[in-house]
Amino acid sequence: MSFAARRHMTLSRLVLSVSLALGIASPVLAQESPEPVLAPPANAAETALRDLYTREWEWRQGEFVREKVDGRWQSSDKLPSVTPEAWARRADYWKAALDALDAIPLDQLGREERINAAVFRTSIEASEASARWRTFEAPFNSDSFFWGGISPRQPFQTEADWRRFIGRLSDVPRYFDEQIANMETGLERGWSVPRATLEGRDKTLESYVLTGETNPLLVTFDRIPNTIPEPVRTQLREEGRRVVLEQTIPAYAKLLTFIRSEYLPRTRTTIAASDLPDGRAFYQTQIREYVTRDMTAREIHDFGLAEVERITAEMREVMGRAGFEGDLPAFIDYLRTDPKFYAKTPRELLGEASLIAKKIDGQLQYVVGTLPRYRFTILPVADDIAPIYTSGRGGLEACFFNTYDLPSRPLYNLPALVLHECAPGHSFQAALALEAPARPDFRQQTYFSGYGEGWGLYTEWLGTRMGIYETPYEEFGRLTFEMWRAARLVIDTGLHEYGWTRDQAIDYLASHTALARHDVVTEIDRYISWPGQALSYYIGYKTILDLRAEAERELGPAFDQRPFHDTILNLGSVPLPVLEEEVRRFIAEQKAAGRAQN
Repeated sequence: MSFAARRHMTLSRLVLSVSLALGIASPVLAQESPEPVLAPPANAAETALRDLYTREWEWRQGEFVREKVDGRWQSSDKLPSVTPEAWARRADYWKAALDALDAIPLDQLGREERINAAVFRTSIEASEASARWRTFEAPFNSDSFFWGGISPRQPFQTEADWRRFIGRLSDVPRYFDEQIANMETGLERGWSVPRATLEGRDKTLESYVLTGETNPLLVTFDRIPNTIPEPVRTQLREEGRRVVLEQTIPAYAKLLTFIRSEYLPRTRTTIAASDLPDGRAFYQTQIREYVTRDMTAREIHDFGLAEVERITAEMREVMGRAGFEGDLPAFIDYLRTDPKFYAKTPRELLGEASLIAKKIDGQLQYVVGTLPRYRFTILPVADDIAPIYTSGRGGLEACFFNTYDLPSRPLYNLPALVLHECAPGHSFQAALALEAPARPDFRQQTYFSGYGEGWGLYTEWLGTRMGIYETPYEEFGRLTFEMWRAARLVIDTGLHEYGWTRDQAIDYLASHTALARHDVVTEIDRYISWPGQALSYYIGYKTILDLRAEAERELGPAFDQRPFHDTILNLGSVPLPVLEEEVRRFIAEQKAAGRAQN
């Protein structure tokens, strides 16, 4: 999926990109909840703002061919247009929307509408910039692919859903042709995915060009549930298989031929964003988008170096508690090579992750005040993407763990991974978003990485307060994950601003963490092909951690982490400056309430 299109997913799909990347079907539970009702605007400024963001949201659904089904926006029976003309039209619309927003007197807005305005502005600025930079000419990266989210990993539940799916399958040839044309244009002007990051990515297409029964698209039509009665079920299966064989498979085959014979040989051999046309300016817009702050590459790089040094000292202390005699590199080598730290079967790894998730469940009542109704399951990453996929990713319906190449999946990392991806991290966060208080559609379905990934990394630290880490090895695994995100600040800016080589980045991450070599290479390729995104995690995490320290300092013994966390989660996804403002409001209100009681 292109960087531009990624910004227009709903929150349940974007929080977790896994929901798109792994083709998760929409939940039924959400359809049972009535639509929240917004309070009426208080004045003319609020009316103008609400009209603006409501019009834009409804226009956006039309642009990306989504329709409202049982109160929720879902994909229709078509795929969106990705032509240059479509993206130019969108860029013009978003520019006009920003101009209209500038004309609204923000000082006349109430608190909630000021937050709406800030979220709207930050989101639309990123969308407009992406369209202007024509990032759609490099419509995939080493981590995510526009062709990868078409087939669902779980079956649809209604006849209407299946018919919409068949419609999308019949639209694949047109959609792929537009993507190919965009990639051709990108190649001509030097805007492409770096070649060094693409090894093996073409293989993710191979299963979709097969005409036999193992093609995932054909397998999908063997999974139509019995809740859909005959003869409708047979009709859907026959129609779907015909579309796949006659239209979809040839389109996948054409794309695979293009990727292998045209795209891969002609992609750029440089790796830095700064090597793209006007690349330094582009990289700065990526920093602004993902960090939602005005920070320079130098500020981020230096901050990362300081945090790497701090975490290294903590790692040595934990190594001492483990009773290891030797230096830190020797300890890391020991963790990477001793079989006792690794699962022998996929079921063992998934079972360990499930046990950790249930242990976390027992602590959630002490962490947050509001628990969501919706529940996630635990599943393996699908076989077709597992070799080049990350170690885990959490979404609304499922928390996925990669069971490919088990010697690169250490068990001592699992507690931190489950906290981040499942609960109280992404799956938990997505469920709360599903049940959020009344907000405009665009607020409920906008996602900022600094907020979402910052919270995910913060939950790894929170596990130290929940009793989740039982051994020094698991604590070292947590520090490895914290180091991994701090090192990204150094690596991402090093790669895209300061001329680092791919090998230099791999060596830096490998020498500072206990991540397996497979994960190290996968992650570095992700940072190269997705400039700026990796910066969001640690800066968001540090923002939340600093706010907690401020709340503890200001409130003293009266500090309760449950309303503190509820304040963050109830906000929904917001830019980091808005998060700071709202948490400080919470702190002031708590202090005032304490004084009133005294």
